[in-house]
Amino acid sequence: MSKDEYNIKKYTELCISFVVIFALIKPVFMKPKFKAQAGTFESSDILILIEPTETDSERIIELDSSVKFQFGNDIRKEIEKQLDKYEIHGVRLIAKDKGALSATIAARVETAIKRSLNIQEGTEFSNE
Repeated sequence: MSKDEYNIKKYTELCISFVVIFALIKPVFMKPKFKAQAGTFESSDILILIEPTETDSERIIELDSSVKFQFGNDIRKEIEKQLDKYEIHGVRLIAKDKGALSATIAARVETAIKRSLNIQEGTEFSNE
């Protein structure tokens, strides 16, 4: 075996070792640092209150909505989507909805998350 072939073999083994190590590492989730809120309790808006919980794995969502029976599941899915996007766990989120659209819900949850993490620099927009 030539020196180059030996080096390629060792490099490949090292890369495989790193892949195995990273696959075994427990994922790290973000947890809110302090209480925060976003939105209002006006018509067609949603008020989001977010706070850290005692445990890191807990995710409590309390929803109060004037359209809960028709759209409660959709509202929860949008909230979960934003929490998943930022890998947030260890959170209690209270949502007081007055008929907000999905884009408004996403923006309010994102803003509350960023405020609770003290990283708000503006909001992102995507058509996903």
